[in-house]
Amino acid sequence: MSDGEVGDERPWVLHVDLDQFIAAVEVLRHPELAGRPVIVGGRGDPTERAVVSTASYEARAFGVGSGMPLRFAARKVPDAVILPVDAPHYTAASEEVMATLRAQPGAVVQVLGWDEAFVGIRTADPEASARALQAAVLARTGLHCSVGIGDTLVRAKVATGFGKPQGVYRLTAENWPAVMGNRPTIELWGVGSKISRRLENLGIRTVTDLATAEPQALVAEFGPRMGPWYQQLGRGAGTGTVDDTPWVARGHGRETTFPQNIDDPAEIERAARGLATEVLDAVAAEERPVVGVGVKVRYAPFTTKTFTRKIPPTSDRETVITAILALVARIDPGRELRLLGVRAEMQMPADAREGHTPTRGGW
Repeated sequence: MSDGEVGDERPWVLHVDLDQFIAAVEVLRHPELAGRPVIVGGRGDPTERAVVSTASYEARAFGVGSGMPLRFAARKVPDAVILPVDAPHYTAASEEVMATLRAQPGAVVQVLGWDEAFVGIRTADPEASARALQAAVLARTGLHCSVGIGDTLVRAKVATGFGKPQGVYRLTAENWPAVMGNRPTIELWGVGSKISRRLENLGIRTVTDLATAEPQALVAEFGPRMGPWYQQLGRGAGTGTVDDTPWVARGHGRETTFPQNIDDPAEIERAARGLATEVLDAVAAEERPVVGVGVKVRYAPFTTKTFTRKIPPTSDRETVITAILALVARIDPGRELRLLGVRAEMQMPADAREGHTPTRGGW
């Protein structure tokens, strides 16, 4: 039976991805912006250092993309409407979407972020189920989404790109080689520009190249864990089980890009204390002790360095702040900073049970 036909009921993975989510949320509360180029980033001021969080399709047509400096985006689209980031509003909109997905009969929902989730279902007609999800989300939230259908999480995630915007697309073991085989590896979920360049150095340029590569060459380049994992990506293989276990954060971090470079030690300490306060407010809600801290700096013009240290498990704010400031003291004196970040790593529930602290975290 081909992918387009309806068969017996079986498990499927749907990847739901909201179209231009942040921009779409802004247009919902500012209907007059519909059809106009909308850019969201920073405090909405292109003269400040900030990057684009998202752009409407109208702005993307001019080459504006996420992560682009806001001032560059403003030059590309002089008549764009530039709005500040309003994270609480986007969080509330996202929660409405996820609640809608969970309300669908038999759905298991694994949230990936504000604007995307995997949905596990059993159905004989996954396209019909995908359209029903789209209709339910639109009716409840006013937001459009695209849905990828797959027999694994990887294939469902990749399929969504072929369905955008507002569409549905199916990728399975049957059509994966034909659809993805000749495409560059960078089009795979989890393969960015750096990894694709390393693969190319091995003579691996396409998805088929990766799927059929010599395993030992991948292990030699990426290690015994990641080498086989990248080959699995090339085959679109992996689990087809959607896991709705709540995600537990290992840590919380905050960072700020300064409108103007700073080098005054007192000003840097004030900024670090302010960021630490925000981080510890988030940590307090988790009710887990802090076991490590980190400080990230970006020196002018664009050199980034991170300092980290473990600390004995503690919930005392001043102890944590003191540890953070000890790292701040390691910042090169007199060097101008573009960016400062602070992070606190928390004890994981399993670590507490087993009586040890994490050996490593991530920024």
